[in-house]
Amino acid sequence: MSLKFDFLVVGSGSAGLTYALRVAEHGTVGIITKKDRAESNTNYAQGGIATVLDSSDSFESHIQDTLVAGAGLCKTDAVEIIVKEGPDVVHDLIAKGASFTRSEKGLDLGREGGHSANRIVHAADMTGREIERVLLKQVAQHPQITVLEHHFAMELLTEHHLGKLVTRYDNDTHCYGVYALNVLEDRVEKIYAKTTLLATGGAGRVYLHTTNPDIATGDGIAMAYRAKARVANMEFIQFHPTSLAIKEADSFLISEAVRGHGAYLRNSDGERFMHLYDERLELAPRDIVARAIDDQLKKRGDTHVYLDITHIPKTDIIKHFPNIYNECLKHGIDLATNWAPVVPAAHYICGGVVTDFYGRTSIHGLFAAGEVSCTGVHGANRLASNSLLEALVFAKRAALKAVEYTQKVALEHKKFPDWDDSGTINTDEWVLVSHNLLELQQLMADYVGIVRSDLRLERAFRRTKLLYEEVESFYSRNKVSVPLCQLRNIICTAYLIIRCAMKRKESRGLHYTTDYPQTDPNQAKDTVV
Repeated sequence: MSLKFDFLVVGSGSAGLTYALRVAEHGTVGIITKKDRAESNTNYAQGGIATVLDSSDSFESHIQDTLVAGAGLCKTDAVEIIVKEGPDVVHDLIAKGASFTRSEKGLDLGREGGHSANRIVHAADMTGREIERVLLKQVAQHPQITVLEHHFAMELLTEHHLGKLVTRYDNDTHCYGVYALNVLEDRVEKIYAKTTLLATGGAGRVYLHTTNPDIATGDGIAMAYRAKARVANMEFIQFHPTSLAIKEADSFLISEAVRGHGAYLRNSDGERFMHLYDERLELAPRDIVARAIDDQLKKRGDTHVYLDITHIPKTDIIKHFPNIYNECLKHGIDLATNWAPVVPAAHYICGGVVTDFYGRTSIHGLFAAGEVSCTGVHGANRLASNSLLEALVFAKRAALKAVEYTQKVALEHKKFPDWDDSGTINTDEWVLVSHNLLELQQLMADYVGIVRSDLRLERAFRRTKLLYEEVESFYSRNKVSVPLCQLRNIICTAYLIIRCAMKRKESRGLHYTTDYPQTDPNQAKDTVV
């Protein structure tokens, strides 16, 4: 079975939905999502959208804050694009019906670590959910858009499937859609498209502790890498400093905005400690805060530190952070009277599939936007709340070039073979999948976490290679399933993180190694795989 669209979108977060709504005016659109349409990293984004809307703020200030956080690796042109086009995408969301938090002066602009001004547009502490609500409503009403839920994109359709040898040095590779597993009907389908957008989000599930939902398994990055697209800067993994350190909470994220609102970090003796690491205290960029917490934990043998906002009136806490307050309350923590135990958790990948300033990858007809992409905006460290901004702006720009591309190509792909699963079996040995997943997540947490070394990376590389070989053998003998495909993608993404980390012989931004603790000006360049 096969389906055909002018535009195919893999993923249903802010980038994918924004792009879909824009290209739908020029052709048919298919959105495939591996769970239901509302399940995405966007839906879990608490903080907000960083953009210049106040007269006391300026584009130049936002640009400089982003460049400083990016530690010398940001592409200045890309940063200027998102900053200067940011107000328009926010106003567009408001026009679509987004309800952002307001004050007596207008939009309530919050402030987060690394920002020199109040510029965070937010919907209390559930900004991502509000953006998803608005975009999904528009998508549901559009006659040109079809949403295929419970479809898992497995592989990109390229000349490789027609028997041609495709390499990373080949500048004439094209994407014609995807092979996708229809989960409910248990069959692999061909979904053809003139253009394909990867908007699959991140890969936090590579690590044992992550603020990401279960769907964040690096699918888009792994698919693009296997199709021989260029991938870069995977060593720069942002660990959110403050996830709730309670097992049942599954690393629930306590937003940067809580520290921006005045919360303190304290160790197990109740002492504030950020003054030992950075003059900006709790408002230092995330990598500095995460390393400071990691240092405190290792020196003291503790499992967590504490976030203290008890000096803020309870009514104020509930007004600004209702979701966070209620979630903590579920676990017996009243933020108005109790300190919350917190620990760093994998949160955001600054690298990804390399694109130009219009979302175009190194494969013709394949675009990428959002966390799956590497646009040059984030450099070696993402500035808080720039991620939703980047996703919205680059999705808008990708739509422009995707429309141009579709007008030049025909939709004829009769030669692509059906998915061949002959000779495979359904096995009961799924314990192998769950065991290998847990083993990989543990070794990534132990060896490729906040602080790294050559020895740790070498050990991680050897063990990942063994896991890869085991899983590929299992994959070749068994019918495909979502858990198995996700494990393949997680292992591939872990490999890319390790390889990039091994190639960078310095400490910069989110990549810190004890063997090379200094920043080397000669290495101010992307790590391209």
